[in-house]
Amino acid sequence: MRNYEIILYWSKDDNAFIAEVPELAGCMADGKTRAEAIQNAETVIEEWIDTARAEGREIPVPRGKLMYA
Repeated sequence: MRNYEIILYWSKDDNAFIAEVPELAGCMADGKTRAEAIQNAETVIEEWIDTARAEGREIPVPRGKLMYA
C-alpha cells in the first residue's frame, strides 16, 4: 500500500464520503461509507500510479503529514 495522505469528508451534494489524495493531482474517490471511500481511494491511487508510469510521468514520493501555513 502507498502512504499518501487521504483527506476524507462528507459531500451533501454527492450524498457520499469523498476521499481526496492531494499529492496526486485529480486523484479522488467516493463511497457510501468512510471505509468504502478509503478502500476506493487506495484502488484509485494504484491506478493513478500505473497510469503515470505508463505515460512516463513523475510519481511523487509520499510526503506524509502535510504542513499548512
